[in-house]
Amino acid sequence: MIWKISMHEISMMFLGLGSVYCGVSAVLKLNSSVMDVIEWEIFSLNSSSIIFTLVFDWMSLLFMCFVLLISSSVLFYSGSYMAQDKTFNRFMYLVLAFVLSMGMMVLSPNLISILLGWDGLGLVSYALVIYYQNEKSANAGMFTVLSNRVGDVAILLGIGLMSNLGGWNFFVYGFYMNDEWLILKFLLILAAMTKSAQIPFSAWLPAAMAAPTPVSALVHSSTLVTAGVYLMIRFSPALGGWETQSMLLIVSCLTMFMAGLGANFEYDLKKIIALSTLSQLGVMLSILALGYPDLAFFHLLSHALFKALLFMCAGVVIHNVGDYQDIRCMGGLVNFMPLSLSFMTIANLALCGFPFLAGFYSKDMILEVAFMGWVNFIAFVLYILATSLTVMYTMRLIFYSLSGEFNLSSLSSIKDEDSIMVNSMLMLGLGAIFGGAILSWLMFPEPYMICMSDFMKGVVLMISLIGGVSGYMMNMISVAYSLKSLINYKFTTMAGSMWFMPFLTSLKNSELSFIMGEVMQKVGDKGWYEHFGGQGVYYVFSKVFLVLNQLQMNKVKVFMKVFLVSAIVTLFVYI
Repeated sequence: MIWKISMHEISMMFLGLGSVYCGVSAVLKLNSSVMDVIEWEIFSLNSSSIIFTLVFDWMSLLFMCFVLLISSSVLFYSGSYMAQDKTFNRFMYLVLAFVLSMGMMVLSPNLISILLGWDGLGLVSYALVIYYQNEKSANAGMFTVLSNRVGDVAILLGIGLMSNLGGWNFFVYGFYMNDEWLILKFLLILAAMTKSAQIPFSAWLPAAMAAPTPVSALVHSSTLVTAGVYLMIRFSPALGGWETQSMLLIVSCLTMFMAGLGANFEYDLKKIIALSTLSQLGVMLSILALGYPDLAFFHLLSHALFKALLFMCAGVVIHNVGDYQDIRCMGGLVNFMPLSLSFMTIANLALCGFPFLAGFYSKDMILEVAFMGWVNFIAFVLYILATSLTVMYTMRLIFYSLSGEFNLSSLSSIKDEDSIMVNSMLMLGLGAIFGGAILSWLMFPEPYMICMSDFMKGVVLMISLIGGVSGYMMNMISVAYSLKSLINYKFTTMAGSMWFMPFLTSLKNSELSFIMGEVMQKVGDKGWYEHFGGQGVYYVFSKVFLVLNQLQMNKVKVFMKVFLVSAIVTLFVYI
């Protein structure tokens, strides 16, 4: 009997084995505090060596373990989700190239070799966003790639500045960067802000939802958007200084508040989850700005598990309800898809920080450390509001899709029997339940000493409960009564459109360029440039060639005229 193994099964097996190997190696490295570094010197220029470096320490190997684990689940999931796609093999190769680029970026401590993976992520993400070939996907892909080019330029400028140190390995030179290297620090923070979609570069993240749902699960959990956070974690020894930390703190806190507010007004299922990713990225960068890179890395890993699961559950829901993404068209799905919706509830509760799920261990510790530290009042209020809004939009999502009234009367054959999708979600479901506890035991054998009052200790739980109850109740009221948000229509429009950021960073940003381009075309290309350029030169040359043509016709009249003119000129010269 010949066993026929499909491409998604082969990819899942290889990536799964790689994940196990990286996980075991990471635990051994963590236990022994050993780091392996491989370097290839490509060439040396003015005492600065261009070196391709790979570093294998517990952090890079643990992150690669999670990247490969999530990638294997997503690729196996794609075997069913993308089964009807005619170009399925091309999709698989693109996803594998995406994972390879992320691996290059994770394992490189050198700014030059990081650029290879960094640019690879940008290029492959563009190809994946425009995978469904329509105008909306093309616009979203162009918006995504142009926004990320800002970060690529910042990395290139950083490479130029860092050459003064004699090398580009920030493991070695990061500790030597004092206040004189402030511009380099700002450039790297700018690069991280573009990749992790912080304000004012946030608009591309919801736009990238034009990609297939398996790609969204991979992008939002462990690859593209986490690349900026990972770069900042690696670069954290050089981040000392109130200028850089204050800027990163206020931007990240505003981002998580803005994303949480926008998710409460959004009706697209995938965009709600994308905005929740944006909010969690703000949490990671804010605690990083406060000086706790280990907590940021902890939340990065635990968030990757339940966010990938959440997107995969959303893909199953979208697949089963006839490709609808509007949550108002759903409702009561738990009666038809109990297993998938159970996984989705687990992921949602982990996102909220429900006790003893994956998100609780990292998120609760981040909030307690932030409240215990010297955080300013504005950041403190933004933390509280963002935490409350997270539970609010999660309960809103549960109300509209899981519970509530069934709004898909025409689709009575919704089933939950796709074994490939369910099995691929099983591993991540277990990770969303047990992953946070296992990671906390591994990374923090000696726990943080938390010294807080009873009120401050309970404030996180209190605001989460208030947010959850108010979010669920407000949506129940909106069914029976008219929407109160329509009274404050301008505020609702601003909050629901990410503070007009998509408009400001796309059309409004290029409006002046379009106006200047039109003026230059009228005045320049169709005006003076044309007169003194192509058409003007053509007119002059045509007249000159006409004269030369007459001279070459061997006419006696022309010869006599030339002789007469020559005689007159000669006469005047000699007189």
